[in-house]
Amino acid sequence: MLELGVIADDLTGGAKVASLLESEGVPCPLVTSVDALDRLPADAEAVVVGRKILLLPPDEAAADARRSAEGLLAVGTRRLYYKYSAVFSSTQEGNIGPVSEALMEVSGADHLLFCPAFPSRDATVYQGRLFLGRNMLHESAKSRDPVTPMTNSNLVEWLQAQSRKTVGLLPFRQVRASKAEREAYLREQIDQGIRFFITDALESTDLARIAELAVGMPAVTGADELPVYLSRAWRTQERRCQPPRLLPPAPGLEAVIAGSCSPKTNRQLARFEREHPLFRIDLVEAAREENLLDRIVDWASTRLPQGPIGVSTTGDEDQVRRVQQELGRDGASALADDLLASVAQRLHELGVRKFVVAGGETSGAVVDRLGIDQVRVSGYDELYGGYCHWAVADPVSVVLKAGGAGEEDFFEAALARMRLADTA
Repeated sequence: MLELGVIADDLTGGAKVASLLESEGVPCPLVTSVDALDRLPADAEAVVVGRKILLLPPDEAAADARRSAEGLLAVGTRRLYYKYSAVFSSTQEGNIGPVSEALMEVSGADHLLFCPAFPSRDATVYQGRLFLGRNMLHESAKSRDPVTPMTNSNLVEWLQAQSRKTVGLLPFRQVRASKAEREAYLREQIDQGIRFFITDALESTDLARIAELAVGMPAVTGADELPVYLSRAWRTQERRCQPPRLLPPAPGLEAVIAGSCSPKTNRQLARFEREHPLFRIDLVEAAREENLLDRIVDWASTRLPQGPIGVSTTGDEDQVRRVQQELGRDGASALADDLLASVAQRLHELGVRKFVVAGGETSGAVVDRLGIDQVRVSGYDELYGGYCHWAVADPVSVVLKAGGAGEEDFFEAALARMRLADTA
């Protein structure tokens, strides 16, 4: 029986959870489809289903999550976990609320906890308000996100706007109370009709207390760190050895694919471009140019033998605003993902076997287009849990990067790690 089945709303977040669990000694593959659940390694104790549901219409996202949950339960999963971003990335329509409602129905849970806190990354929740360091969420750069701007730090209000269930709070004083007091408080609130609970958490010890409650529940939701404490709550045997930093080799050429428009990814690309060729795609022009993909492939084919290349739709805030005004938010995102996925497929045909992909939506599109359905994930380290290996006859290694993750030399460091795996 699998102890934990994680449904992640994007692939980079899913990889991070799998990596954190691997570092805890929990064998945890990452799959991208329900069908792959029938082919899990015999030693798997948990599994992450990485989906691309963050930006789907709410009904579609809920239906997708329902299929994943039913697939996990069908292979004997003890408890379900819906993973979303520590910044609660969503819109006023969803998708955290609608997906959670579907998860609650499939699992038979009578309530759900919502724990987006990630204290080790400075994301905390107090009185239902989400803080990033000293700043409330609406005061951070996340409030200007071009796709999911978070303009209200009050997560009770934000979740209620996208949910049919009544939303309440598990406040700090109850989190720090005894387990019996926590359970009594929840039962009292449930009797009053509350079904969704935002949980306060300021420190990792608070996550341990929440996990103590949640480990006996059929389903729970949250960000990246709570599964670590769930695993500590269910495990009785000693952890296995630390997972290796190097995964099996994937001999071949190297490429960076970037769709994230975060300031950090922009800086990382600028550094990469100082040493390596980078093809920057203007999406407005791309919408009008029929032969752009062939032009990119021709450009790449002459440069790949000399070393890594990059292809990017990344832009700064002004560029993103201009593209969205021309193509619409959804149109711009769909075009970027489809184009970059097509580029990755064509680069694979040219012999690229080491990919670094920036952006959660872009990562999902690229992995889907390459046909990758199950990967082994390395332990969590400076690659932020994104280092994965697809063990097929002609193997591929990928490093999946969330937009805001990594140091400025992230692309070079990721390529160097995969290169070292070949020589080791």
